Amino acid sequence: MRPSLSRPKKSRATPAAQPLVTGHFAICVRNDGYEASLELRKLYPILEDTFAMQHGFMRVIDESGEDYLFPSDYFVLVTLPQAVEQRLQKIA
Repeated sequence: MRPSLSRPKKSRATPAAQPLVTGHFAICVRNDGYEASLELRKLYPILEDTFAMQHGFMRVIDESGEDYLFPSDYFVLVTLPQAVEQRLQKIA
């Protein structure tokens, strides 16, 4: 049975959600069921959430500007040059 693709609840208050030290960004490679929230081939800021990652999810700042959980296989983590990452952090 396929898990529900309804929008997961937002939970900013958890101590598990922290900014990542490295790999702050991921590219969306799939958006089934989340077409309004995720654009294919777009670079998204991500937050570290160990609990979510252990369960196959990734905490992503989506098109709404808020962080939500999405299936991890919808993204590919990218390592950017430090100068690029610093610039993106300023505008994210």
